[in-house]
Amino acid sequence: MATGVEPITAEEIRARILEALPDAQVEVRDFTGGGDHYEAVVVSASFAGKSRVARHRLVYGALQDAMAQRIHALALKTLTPEEVRAEAETAGLGKTHTL
Repeated sequence: MATGVEPITAEEIRARILEALPDAQVEVRDFTGGGDHYEAVVVSASFAGKSRVARHRLVYGALQDAMAQRIHALALKTLTPEEVRAEAETAGLGKTHTL
């Protein structure tokens, strides 16, 4: 991370993603504790019919300036609500699984 740059928080990342994708369900976790390596799960109907690359571009677009200086790494999992339901059913969780 650049010297003198304030670390970004998981909540700020979540808020920026929601600003770009208001219908999304978003979970963000700092997986190193250092404030610059995050992982996010984003569920949005806006992803329907889009490739993984296109989905990631939507999310990265919401974080563009932060990605340049405040986020060193961001692991993404992008799903539609239907994909979440299918994963839950495959895992034997039925329709009770939520993000």
